[in-house]
Amino acid sequence: MLRSVEQKRQGPVTGGEEDPRVTELCSAVSRLRRRLAAHPGEFADRSIAEEELAALAAMAADGLPEIPRLHRSLLLIAGAIGSVSALSAELTEVRRAVDLFGSPVRGQG
Repeated sequence: MLRSVEQKRQGPVTGGEEDPRVTELCSAVSRLRRRLAAHPGEFADRSIAEEELAALAAMAADGLPEIPRLHRSLLLIAGAIGSVSALSAELTEVRRAVDLFGSPVRGQG
């Protein structure tokens, strides 16, 4: 079966195989959620970060997430916890996982 370049970028054609990008996103989001839950400090936008991480986890669990929504969630999370240096490594992992999906199409994000 021939596949277009776009299909190759998006991952497997069959429904039985899990997209490795989705697996990476699930893992990265899970690690950041655990670290955020364990972080003792309070900060004003913590609830925003928690809500957006839950949204990312739900999108990843559904399979192929919407790229513009991924990037929007990432921006909100970065804005909410970007100044918390203890979470920077996990935030970077989430950013890298989101980047695996590519950039949003112009005008949609």
